[in-house]
Amino acid sequence: MPRTQEHADRYRDALTALAAATQRPANVVNTGAGYAIRVDFEYNRYLLASNAADGLTDAAEDTSEWRVSLYQGVTDGTSDELLAAAEHAWLVDAFDLAFADIRAEGKWQSADASFDAFNSTDDQSTT
Repeated sequence: MPRTQEHADRYRDALTALAAATQRPANVVNTGAGYAIRVDFEYNRYLLASNAADGLTDAAEDTSEWRVSLYQGVTDGTSDELLAAAEHAWLVDAFDLAFADIRAEGKWQSADASFDAFNSTDDQSTT
Protein backbone atom coordinates (compact mmCIF):
# COMPACT_ATOMS: atom_id res chain seq x y z
CA MET A 1 0.00 0.00 0.00
CA PRO A 2 1.42 3.43 -0.92
CA ARG A 3 2.53 5.45 2.08
CA THR A 4 2.95 8.84 0.41
CA GLN A 5 0.17 10.51 2.40
CA GLU A 6 1.38 9.00 5.68
CA HIS A 7 4.85 10.46 5.12
CA ALA A 8 3.39 13.77 3.94
CA ASP A 9 1.47 14.05 7.21
CA ARG A 10 4.50 13.07 9.31
CA TYR A 11 6.89 15.42 7.50
CA ARG A 12 4.54 18.37 6.99
CA ASP A 13 7.05 20.80 8.57
CA ALA A 14 9.86 19.58 6.30
CA LEU A 15 7.64 19.92 3.23
CA THR A 16 6.70 23.45 4.27
CA ALA A 17 10.33 24.42 4.94
CA LEU A 18 11.53 23.21 1.53
CA ALA A 19 8.58 24.78 -0.27
CA ALA A 20 9.32 28.10 1.42
CA ALA A 21 13.07 27.89 0.76
CA THR A 22 12.66 26.98 -2.91
CA GLN A 23 9.40 28.80 -3.67
CA ARG A 24 8.23 25.60 -5.37
CA PRO A 25 5.95 22.73 -4.36
CA ALA A 26 7.53 20.00 -2.26
CA ASN A 27 6.06 16.49 -2.37
CA VAL A 28 6.70 13.07 -0.90
CA VAL A 29 7.59 10.59 -3.64
CA ASN A 30 8.36 6.89 -3.83
CA THR A 31 11.92 6.55 -5.16
CA GLY A 32 11.76 2.78 -5.52
CA ALA A 33 14.14 2.36 -2.58
CA GLY A 34 11.92 4.25 -0.14
CA TYR A 35 10.23 7.61 0.19
CA ALA A 36 11.83 11.05 -0.06
CA ILE A 37 10.82 14.67 -0.31
CA ARG A 38 11.18 15.98 -3.86
CA VAL A 39 11.28 19.49 -5.29
CA ASP A 40 11.44 19.97 -9.07
CA PHE A 41 13.38 22.79 -10.75
CA GLU A 42 13.95 23.99 -14.31
CA TYR A 43 16.04 22.05 -16.83
CA ASN A 44 14.99 18.64 -15.48
CA ARG A 45 16.76 19.22 -12.15
CA TYR A 46 15.38 18.14 -8.82
CA LEU A 47 16.14 17.86 -5.13
CA LEU A 48 15.62 14.79 -2.95
CA ALA A 49 15.69 15.02 0.84
CA SER A 50 15.59 12.13 3.29
CA ASN A 51 16.53 11.44 6.88
CA ALA A 52 17.59 7.79 6.65
CA ALA A 53 19.77 5.72 4.32
CA ASP A 54 16.77 4.21 2.54
CA GLY A 55 14.50 7.28 2.52
CA LEU A 56 12.22 8.85 5.06
CA THR A 57 12.15 6.96 8.33
CA ASP A 58 9.00 5.83 10.12
CA ALA A 59 10.23 6.43 13.67
CA ALA A 60 11.30 9.77 15.13
CA GLU A 61 13.95 8.11 17.32
CA ASP A 62 15.40 6.32 14.30
CA THR A 63 16.47 9.40 12.34
CA SER A 64 19.97 10.16 11.20
CA GLU A 65 21.12 13.35 9.56
CA TRP A 66 19.09 14.90 6.77
CA ARG A 67 20.58 14.33 3.32
CA VAL A 68 19.78 16.77 0.54
CA SER A 69 20.83 15.71 -2.97
CA LEU A 70 20.51 17.71 -6.18
CA TYR A 71 20.19 15.80 -9.44
CA GLN A 72 20.21 16.44 -13.17
CA GLY A 73 17.63 14.20 -14.81
CA VAL A 74 18.63 12.47 -18.03
CA THR A 75 16.50 11.15 -20.85
CA ASP A 76 18.82 8.53 -22.33
CA GLY A 77 17.90 5.78 -19.87
CA THR A 78 20.99 6.14 -17.69
CA SER A 79 20.92 7.10 -14.03
CA ASP A 80 20.33 10.73 -13.17
CA GLU A 81 23.51 12.69 -12.44
CA LEU A 82 24.19 13.67 -8.83
CA LEU A 83 25.24 17.34 -8.89
CA ALA A 84 25.63 17.99 -5.16
CA ALA A 85 24.78 16.43 -1.82
CA ALA A 86 25.05 17.49 1.79
CA GLU A 87 24.15 16.10 5.20
CA HIS A 88 23.32 17.89 8.42
CA ALA A 89 21.24 17.34 11.54
CA TRP A 90 18.86 20.09 10.38
CA LEU A 91 17.11 19.90 7.00
CA VAL A 92 17.47 23.59 6.15
CA ASP A 93 21.20 23.50 6.94
CA ALA A 94 21.65 20.48 4.65
CA PHE A 95 19.73 22.40 1.97
CA ASP A 96 21.99 25.45 2.38
CA LEU A 97 25.14 23.32 2.23
CA ALA A 98 24.02 21.50 -0.92
CA PHE A 99 23.23 24.75 -2.71
CA ALA A 100 26.49 26.34 -1.57
CA ASP A 101 28.31 23.35 -3.06
CA ILE A 102 26.49 23.42 -6.40
CA ARG A 103 27.03 27.17 -6.74
CA ALA A 104 30.73 26.88 -5.84
CA GLU A 105 31.13 24.21 -8.51
CA GLY A 106 29.41 26.44 -11.07
CA LYS A 107 26.76 23.82 -11.81
CA TRP A 108 23.68 25.93 -11.05
CA GLN A 109 22.17 27.58 -14.12
CA SER A 110 21.30 31.25 -13.88
CA ALA A 111 17.71 30.76 -15.06
CA ASP A 112 16.98 28.78 -11.89
CA ALA A 113 15.62 30.45 -8.78
CA SER A 114 17.87 32.69 -6.78
CA PHE A 115 16.99 31.66 -3.24
CA ASP A 116 18.98 34.21 -1.29
CA ALA A 117 18.87 37.20 -3.60
CA PHE A 118 16.55 40.09 -2.98
CA ASN A 119 15.31 41.82 -6.08
CA SER A 120 14.28 45.28 -5.00
CA THR A 121 11.47 47.08 -6.74
CA ASP A 122 11.22 50.76 -7.37
CA ASP A 123 8.25 51.76 -5.25
CA GLN A 124 8.65 55.44 -6.08
CA SER A 125 6.17 56.28 -8.74
CA THR A 126 6.19 59.49 -10.63
CA THR A 127 2.89 60.99 -11.61
